[in-house]
Amino acid sequence: MLTKRQLAFRGIVFLSLVAVGLGVDLVTKEWIFRQLGMPGEKPVWWIVPGVFGFQTSLNEGALFGMGQGFAPWFAGLSVIFAAGILAWLFIGGAARSWWLLISLAAVTAGIFGNLYDRLGLHGLRWQEGNPLHPPGEPVYAVRDWILVMIGSWPWPNFNVADSLLVCGVVALVLHTLFFSGDSASEGPIPNAPPA
Repeated sequence: MLTKRQLAFRGIVFLSLVAVGLGVDLVTKEWIFRQLGMPGEKPVWWIVPGVFGFQTSLNEGALFGMGQGFAPWFAGLSVIFAAGILAWLFIGGAARSWWLLISLAAVTAGIFGNLYDRLGLHGLRWQEGNPLHPPGEPVYAVRDWILVMIGSWPWPNFNVADSLLVCGVVALVLHTLFFSGDSASEGPIPNAPPA
């Protein structure tokens, strides 16, 4: 059982990790969209030609573009999941495990990074040529920009928030499969003030 001081320390670590992940996601999206503009404005910015590059795209759906047009639903689910994570960590006791705390911080940062976009807080507006949206209408879509080619097939574009979500979920699955119930996963509290 964690003391109040230990719980507060872990809360600060959690919030710090979320803030860093969210900050990196939002800054990279903003920078890439400033460089490359809206989707289709400029060609792919190849880092490794034909393999890895930057290309802007807007996703009104969820993972891999599924559920296009359901951005309000995904925004609502994001808030529910974030609230569930906080309850699991600080009421349900998951914060006792550093592994869970870090994994859930990554997931939470990813949720908030994409939620920011789904709420249209980036301020983008649809341009001419989009058959589904009139020019000037606010964009309620996730900004994606990382392009990976698998042979001649482009993997669906993604962003830092997506990467955080996937890495966090993979870490949660690994924890469940290999470390669940292992008290060693809790570990000592680094640099925590004495209880």
